[in-house]
Amino acid sequence: MQTYLSIDEFCKLVHLDREVIEGMIKRGVLNTKEQDGKIYIEANEGTMSVVPSVSANLSITSKPSEGFSFVEKTIGTILNLHEKVLDAKDETLDALRNENKFLKEALFSMQELYDDDRKTIDTLNEQLKKANEEIEFLKRKYKLMWNKAVENFKDS
Repeated sequence: MQTYLSIDEFCKLVHLDREVIEGMIKRGVLNTKEQDGKIYIEANEGTMSVVPSVSANLSITSKPSEGFSFVEKTIGTILNLHEKVLDAKDETLDALRNENKFLKEALFSMQELYDDDRKTIDTLNEQLKKANEEIEFLKRKYKLMWNKAVENFKDS
């Protein structure tokens, strides 16, 4: 899959001036496409074209130590980037652990609230059941009383 970057983004990525990149485009070193009046550079091929190879650097320079210093700088840069990635990974893991701890505590809290609500619902259901039983008892009592009152009224 080809990824295209705008010329400004590509300049930031490879740390070169826009004029240098435009010169490379004119020489045909970089794969480009134009869309909506903007120039886009193919990222994978472009970065490989911009980074000098060690053998080319050694053959161009008259002093072999300059080629080795480039290699040392490159390795140092890679090690620094690797350390930054490891630090970022550790920070991410710490953030995820803290988030998981927070979510676990929230889950326990929600479970406690659910248990409390369940107990309240059970208590209210018991009270409702007792109230319904009492209402049925009172209905039967008043029905018997009124039936007796009606019978007494008929007898008199």
